[in-house]
Amino acid sequence: MNFTFLSPVSDLVLAHNELLSTQALGRKLRIHSAQHGMPDLDGVKIALIGVLENRNDINYIGEEFQLHEIRKSLYELFPGSWTVAVADLGDISKGESVEDTYFALKTAITELVKKNIIPIIIGGTQDLTYANYRAYDDIVPMVNIVNVDSKFDLGDSAKPIKNNSFVGKIILEEPYNLFNYATIGYQTYFNSQEEIDLMDKLYFEAYRLGQISKDVTVVEPVLRDANLVSVDLGAIKSSELSLNQKYSPNGLDGKEICAIARYAGISNKVSSFGIYEYKPSKDDEITSRLVAQMIWYFIEGYNFRVKDDDFSDESNYQKFIALVEEQELVFYKSNKTGRWWIEIPFLAEVNNKLKRHTLLPCTHQDYKDACNNVVPDRWYKAFQKNCV
Repeated sequence: MNFTFLSPVSDLVLAHNELLSTQALGRKLRIHSAQHGMPDLDGVKIALIGVLENRNDINYIGEEFQLHEIRKSLYELFPGSWTVAVADLGDISKGESVEDTYFALKTAITELVKKNIIPIIIGGTQDLTYANYRAYDDIVPMVNIVNVDSKFDLGDSAKPIKNNSFVGKIILEEPYNLFNYATIGYQTYFNSQEEIDLMDKLYFEAYRLGQISKDVTVVEPVLRDANLVSVDLGAIKSSELSLNQKYSPNGLDGKEICAIARYAGISNKVSSFGIYEYKPSKDDEITSRLVAQMIWYFIEGYNFRVKDDDFSDESNYQKFIALVEEQELVFYKSNKTGRWWIEIPFLAEVNNKLKRHTLLPCTHQDYKDACNNVVPDRWYKAFQKNCV
């Protein structure tokens, strides 16, 4: 892999790493350094990439930033009982234009995903999600995006792309590869009624902050079905973050965002994970530590991945049928993990691009609701997307 556009991890961070315990995570990573160059990626399953791009911030004032504190915080952590090899490939610096940065990031993600290496992207503004999405153009026919954010970030696609309006470009730009877009942790007062109505009209999914605070497990199925997950640190409440990072008194807490990161890691389908809108400040320790712990939980989740979605062998699952409004809903429960799926009828026959969406992750509660004559919301939206 020739990633000439990736700059090595700074000597400052590497010097800090040398002082750590030999059991620390930083001492076990394969690190891109100026002295040794790009590490051997043979056997690597997860790779960190920093992206120092923030020019599409709606409040951009020309400031530069680095990711040193995040790396120090991450390197200091101790790994779990992991078998996975992890690399830190360094940073993508700002290109001549934002589009140049997009191209470099897209190229890196495409190469890594094709080699079954999951990139963890640390940014930078969240419009980098657009480049992440475009990296899948030649990899999978249809893409599911999960955005952990207090806003939908739909924006006006006719205007230049910004960190609060990149989703409109993803939806409307060819090739049309987006199947589902889901927002986790949105707060109603940060979104116009027009945007809320549009999300509903497009049969996209949205999980309010209150739903997650009540029961964070409700988002596991949508993360199980995601290809890429993008996290805006603005979705986290101010009390959990450093001075420059503070955005809203309400938001996800540290435990919830780490649980979401673990769900993303444990998903067999998630093949890229991004954390964006990082803004360093003098009292930066809290944000950098939280980002490091999110990455830790993602890696932890990856180590507990179980191939439980093979339904060709009847001994792997139990099948349940519920009758809802004269419609048979077929559910599958994995014998390995206890996770649930629901069948979307005729999906593969209508559109060959959507073959792999015929089984949709769901919850046990969805099955219980169906038994009580309630159509699961995820099933309804996926079925409607199939029909239009």
